[in-house]
Amino acid sequence: MTADRATGQAGMLPDAVYQRLIELILSNELPPDSRVNLYQVARQLDVSPTPVREALSRLDDDGLVVKSPLKGYRTTPVLDVKELDDLFDLRLLLEPVAAQKAAENGSSEALETLVEEAGAFPRAPAGDDAADYASFCRHDGQLHALIAQASGNTAIARSLARTHFHLHAFRLGYEESAGQATLDEHVRIAAAVARRDADGAADAMRAHLLASRERLLPLARRP
Repeated sequence: MTADRATGQAGMLPDAVYQRLIELILSNELPPDSRVNLYQVARQLDVSPTPVREALSRLDDDGLVVKSPLKGYRTTPVLDVKELDDLFDLRLLLEPVAAQKAAENGSSEALETLVEEAGAFPRAPAGDDAADYASFCRHDGQLHALIAQASGNTAIARSLARTHFHLHAFRLGYEESAGQATLDEHVRIAAAVARRDADGAADAMRAHLLASRERLLPLARRP
């Protein structure tokens, strides 16, 4: 990655480095539970250590890396079966309610933005391009965040944001068929919310979460 690619626009370097590190983690170029050499990463990205240090601090907040005194940063392990199941239990409690309330309370502007986001990825990424994969992960997280925000329930929105679920789930693996099923389910949820079908939105969200859990649990069980 060249300095030009990392910089993009003046002042955008830290965000670009942060996104690039997410790509490296999601693609396992920085494997789970392994040491992150700050200076080696800086050389790889052709940037100074400062934006890498800032990005690692943000990733620590996301739970993708952890800093140990005198030892630097390590990537965290991937979710195990119980951790994944626990997070889905939480989501099943919160997100159908969020979808229901978004349909009831969301502003026209919020629902329009949600529908636009649901249509932003007409096809799931194919192949193993880390940037496409990370972009799809961001879309997944953004769509769920928009629903939570449209619900008007800040406690739900904050609780879901703190889990960083989508970043952690995508580390388990990716299959194009599963990605396309996710997109199709997103469209159904967004359509129900947009037509203000509160019960339909809650049911569509619940069905999506149950299907997602079934897709991800086999990946979490792999040795």
